Amino acid sequence: MDRVGEAMHAIERREFLPPTQRERAGLDVPLGIGHGATCSQPTTVATMLRLLGARPGHAVLDVGSGSGWTLALLDHLVTPGGTVVGVELEPALVTFARRNLTALLGDLAPRVQQAVPGRLGWPDDGPYDRILVSAEALDVPAALVAQLADGGRMVVPVRGRMTVVDRVGDDLRVEQHGAYTFVPLREE
Repeated sequence: MDRVGEAMHAIERREFLPPTQRERAGLDVPLGIGHGATCSQPTTVATMLRLLGARPGHAVLDVGSGSGWTLALLDHLVTPGGTVVGVELEPALVTFARRNLTALLGDLAPRVQQAVPGRLGWPDDGPYDRILVSAEALDVPAALVAQLADGGRMVVPVRGRMTVVDRVGDDLRVEQHGAYTFVPLREE
């Protein structure tokens, strides 16, 4: 089992779902968590995490943290020495994610920040070695590229294609990996 598989085995999706969805946690489908958001299907999350390549010591930004499940998985992947910060637009989901993370990880839980309207990401703590975006963008988000460290990588769904963006200095290398459906990326 690789590191992503180990993380997914250690961090149960069930603990990050509303009570009405917990019996469906083992299904490989996206599950509603309220407010128009979903907890992505496990195979999609695993693919994204493998493409991201987060390692111990990395600083990671999770955009669209939803229930906090990907934050917990990322935290598992970057420990020891790494940091993870999540940003979520929907206030009720910020509260839900914080509660889920605290229940599982206590005081060591990654932070979930309330997104600032009109500002994508969380530049205050950047630059980041890795950025994971769990919502579909129309184009590679320039605001997030600006928060990516030299040598960093971002995984973001763009127009239905899972997109990997590697930053080398001022240059970007962009690759696409398969078709996926996500909720739209919003900056309201």
